[in-house]
Amino acid sequence: MKRLFSFLIIIFGANILFAQTENKAVNVLNYYPKEIAETIYSKSKDFPNRTQLSIAIIRNGKINYYGIIKENDSIKPIENHTKVFEIGSITKVFTSTVLASLVEDKKIKLTDYVNSYYPFTFKDGIKITFESLANHTSGLPRLPENLDLSDETNPYKNYRKKELDEYLENMLKLENEPSKTYLYSNLGAGLLGYTLGLSEKMSFQELLQKQIFDEYNMTNTFANTQNLDNKLVKGLNAKGEVVSNWDFDVLLGGGGILSTTEDLAKFAMAQLNQKNKKLALTRKPTFVVNDKIKISLGWHILKSESGQDVIWHNGGTGGYSSSMAVNVGDKTAVIILSNVSEINEKMDALCFELMSGKYEKI
Repeated sequence: MKRLFSFLIIIFGANILFAQTENKAVNVLNYYPKEIAETIYSKSKDFPNRTQLSIAIIRNGKINYYGIIKENDSIKPIENHTKVFEIGSITKVFTSTVLASLVEDKKIKLTDYVNSYYPFTFKDGIKITFESLANHTSGLPRLPENLDLSDETNPYKNYRKKELDEYLENMLKLENEPSKTYLYSNLGAGLLGYTLGLSEKMSFQELLQKQIFDEYNMTNTFANTQNLDNKLVKGLNAKGEVVSNWDFDVLLGGGGILSTTEDLAKFAMAQLNQKNKKLALTRKPTFVVNDKIKISLGWHILKSESGQDVIWHNGGTGGYSSSMAVNVGDKTAVIILSNVSEINEKMDALCFELMSGKYEKI
């Protein structure tokens, strides 16, 4: 976490840029405001050809989209705010939003144990609450030990109900005492989503559709890559080679959603509605990591230099990196989706540079 935030945010202005650097990458973002173009270019000039960034910036209820593609060593504008990217771990925010919705509907409590939805006893009688899965204090490891990582191109595809049940019943072991320490866990978020589906007697994919995608009119947001055709931007590895998409089954809640900046902007705009109690619950702090980071339900809460809370999450899969930040206090948000893996740090830096105000180093 610490090295993701060793940067400051700058205020941006307007005009155009046409520049060339030592690596010969040319910026031809002629139609974008100058400082936005400079900022985007500075973070993307070293990416491989075929890289795309899809960016949404929200200011005072107004959304502006900026898309870029690197072709022939030139950074060019492209309209891609309706194109689909894997959003990786930003999925965890939506998983926790489903949890908040069911809590507000009084169907479950944050302090309820997920154990009651399984027909067997978890190993060693370990009990796990819904809240601890949403704020990464369950003590669960990052990944289950019976996840076969030999296929790095699609590691979650074959991890299903059978494997999860086997893990919970016979292999479960906590890394630390529950509710005492923050330990980021893809397993925990996946278990949360799967259990929420069990609680409503439907698949978590169906629950996402009902509670999130339909609720916020996210018409181009999906839980798998089926039938996406030309909507989907192909993912690349750090070398610029096309890689396969990741498929999720039982651990969908940890990182399996695909979306667009247009749809994520709708969700960010919904955060600005202070009357939305379900979303407000997801932003309520539930655990203090240190004096600069708190955790709510899914979101990480950072503090701006002006003292306002900023909710943030990023994501990364085999061919994509993403970052999303929302300042409800000043009605500002930035969303960035990219089709290149292993560049999360640069996506986070760009995300925060495009936010107004300066942020403390963490």
